[in-house]
Amino acid sequence: MLTSLSHHELLVFWTELLALFAVAWALGAFARRLGLPSVVGELSAGLILGPSILGVVAPGLFDWFLPSGEEAVTQSAMLLAVSWFSAAFLLVVAGFETDLALISRLGRAAALVTTGSVIVPLIGGLVAGWLMPVVFYGAVDGGRPDRIVFALFIAASVAVSALAVIAKILSDLNLMRRDVGQITIAAGMANDLVGWVILGVIAGLAASGHVSAIDVVATVGGLAIFMVGAFTIGQRLVDAALRLVRREGHNVRGALTVILATMLTFGVLTQALGVEAVLGTFVAGVVLARSRYQQVEAEHTIEDLTSVIFAPLFFATAGLRLDLSLLRGSALGWALLLLLVALGLKFAGSFLGAKLGGLTTQEGFVLGSGLNARGALEIIIATVGLSLGVFNQTTFTMIVMIPLVTSLLASIGLRVFSRGLEGSVAERERLAREQALESNLLIRNNRILLPSASEANSIVAAQIVHFAWPPDLAATVLAVRSNGAGPNIDVMGNVLYGREFEVAELDPGIDDATAAMEIIAQSRLGYGVIALGAGIESGHGQFGSSLVDEVLNRTDLPVVIVRKAMNHPGRLPGVFAQALVPIAGSHSSQAALELAANLSSNLGTHLLLSHVVYRPRSGTGPGSLFDRFRASAFAGSDDVAGGLLAEALRYAMETRATADTEVRFAGSPAVEIVKRANAIEADLVVIGAQVRRVPGRRPSLGPNVEHVLEHCPQTVVVVVMPDQRSS
Repeated sequence: MLTSLSHHELLVFWTELLALFAVAWALGAFARRLGLPSVVGELSAGLILGPSILGVVAPGLFDWFLPSGEEAVTQSAMLLAVSWFSAAFLLVVAGFETDLALISRLGRAAALVTTGSVIVPLIGGLVAGWLMPVVFYGAVDGGRPDRIVFALFIAASVAVSALAVIAKILSDLNLMRRDVGQITIAAGMANDLVGWVILGVIAGLAASGHVSAIDVVATVGGLAIFMVGAFTIGQRLVDAALRLVRREGHNVRGALTVILATMLTFGVLTQALGVEAVLGTFVAGVVLARSRYQQVEAEHTIEDLTSVIFAPLFFATAGLRLDLSLLRGSALGWALLLLLVALGLKFAGSFLGAKLGGLTTQEGFVLGSGLNARGALEIIIATVGLSLGVFNQTTFTMIVMIPLVTSLLASIGLRVFSRGLEGSVAERERLAREQALESNLLIRNNRILLPSASEANSIVAAQIVHFAWPPDLAATVLAVRSNGAGPNIDVMGNVLYGREFEVAELDPGIDDATAAMEIIAQSRLGYGVIALGAGIESGHGQFGSSLVDEVLNRTDLPVVIVRKAMNHPGRLPGVFAQALVPIAGSHSSQAALELAANLSSNLGTHLLLSHVVYRPRSGTGPGSLFDRFRASAFAGSDDVAGGLLAEALRYAMETRATADTEVRFAGSPAVEIVKRANAIEADLVVIGAQVRRVPGRRPSLGPNVEHVLEHCPQTVVVVVMPDQRSS
């Protein structure tokens, strides 16, 4: 039955939230100004507002802010509920950034680091706990707890790491996508799993005096079943839900609903298994990020909310229960010893695992620092130990102090040891590729949609995108049947060899308008580009298929249109040795350059980056009013051309393309492009276009592009960027 809160209790609660958020935000910003992760300041906020500082400086205010007695039960429960909810969001975001494929490639190093980071401090904690005086023991049924139970609680407290804290520090330092960052996340996840299992075992031992093998097997087996189910049945259900909300295009609200529902469902399942819900929310984040139908905008919304609200509240709340006034005399000495065991042996075990796994010394230092971050799990272990009578209040304070201090030092250590970390050649190439994909207009980290009939233009289109897009991006071949014939899947499979792809078929007999609507509906399910083959109607400069017209009129995605070489009888060109790429200052021109440069880096195609400057034809007098306007508009364009070509060449070099640049002067850019392509014996022309949609008429790509499509004998690739001004 729900119990109403008094006006005073609600006032205190809202004041607690305001104070925790404000102080955590201010100290986080101050930490960033000092070059430290914001989590350093956020963790310090709880220490300042807790009994250690506020309780000493202003005891009256502290008693009102964190009341004791019966009222404390309600206030603590509300604060801890907020803390757990905030931790759930932290772990979801950590799951978004966790790359299981990358971790599997780093499997040996990750396994050795995990083993070393758990076993070494666990042994040290057992020894320290065994040697600690009985004055630090709690009371169980009027007597002292067993020494082995006490030692096990101490060992668990110093051995495990905190995934939420690790993820936040790595994110603050932009290390999440680094190899060491992914290994740290993998080891941190394993630390959490081991920690929950150990806690279940020793809590049962403390409560009953013996270990129940059945309970241990049930917990471990339940976790194994949950993990398998999450990445099989759970993945399919999440995919289906995200696909459903994307059927009408971008739907951030729908995606957020699926994210929250998945997070809560997985949290409930792990909590029911006897493992804390935050582990389930982490797995939820991984499953959501793996879905091909996930919307990046929804992930970014969750990440922003977590960074601004939930992370400061979680870390600030962690320090509220720390009372440093209890650490006097021998208690201070033992507290420092436990801190040394926790720091030193966790670092040593992680470093040893890193070296055995073939990592560098610097990477070992980074891992040793990162895995020293601790948080909620350690506080939970201490809380359980206190509630079961294994710990007294002084020992509880010792243990709670460890995550605060180690997380602060882990933040500083990661900052220091990661400075100048280069990583392997493969890692640097991966990071550069990921950064390029984030900043690109066209070639991004999304699936490729290939509507295809049996005609040769579609096959050449598949070849173009296959060599221009990263090989780990999957494609969907959407079979469009024409006169009962669909695409030759064997040929498409040969063209897309090595790339994951699936085949989907449209219903035979549908008209072009209906087929276009089906293509658009499919494209809304997480695709980044539509690649179409198209012939051109001679003498009109228009596409030979109304299907292409319909797609251009309806889609908001970039479209790559490929018209195969006019003078090549076969389905595939022999080679793309030379490509002409007209350069302008538009987004569509930049997108065309991206395609051409990536094609060059993969095939060795030489690019000629050409900028055509308009010049009125000589000997024709002053010309028309339009000619005079164009001449004045393009006055001084030589400098503009130099800047555009320099920027284009820089991008080409960054993508390891082979390219030269030139400036051409002509009265008709379209005629000059065709003429120049013939002069250099190009195999390919890649040009950008912006579609203009006029109600009741066919879509237009502009007279220049349409002239090139109709008159250029080479293979022509047109990269069409939607006109945002169009209706």
